Amino acid sequence: MTKIWRETGFVENDPWVIETEELKATEEQKPLLNLDALITKAEESNDVGLGVVVKPADDVTKLEPYLDRLAIVAVAFPAFNDGRAFSHASLLRQRLGFTNELRAVGDVLIDQIPLMLRVGIDSFAVTNETALKRLSENRLPGIPHYYQPTARPAEGGETYSWRRQAAKTA
Repeated sequence: MTKIWRETGFVENDPWVIETEELKATEEQKPLLNLDALITKAEESNDVGLGVVVKPADDVTKLEPYLDRLAIVAVAFPAFNDGRAFSHASLLRQRLGFTNELRAVGDVLIDQIPLMLRVGIDSFAVTNETALKRLSENRLPGIPHYYQPTARPAEGGETYSWRRQAAKTA
């Protein structure tokens, strides 16, 4: 069972459905289209509030002309060892300036959620039992020190790295 989680807790009645040939959104739901289908729909209409799923091999920069019409971009993590969606999320937030919902879908594990939050992902489609349990208990793993800047600053303020802070005080 998939549940949608945000930092404020689990989301009830999320309308977004990843469309496939076997599964189509109902009238109460909204489709998350694949990249090619989204581009086709955007070119053929003036619709806004669209949703798209970006797979690891997709070129996320193809979304740039349509970002103002997107309500949500879902980045796919097909396996725990495929981190290309981290790059997609970072590119969407930092270079392309996407400010609407950015969702992780696929193999979303509890250990990766803090890192996903740091690159700007703000909602998560979670199926992993351990992750669901820990999230329901509000138990995210902590990462106290970061080496690199990201879409989300470190908790200590504008500085991004304990190494840079240490260098300033030395």
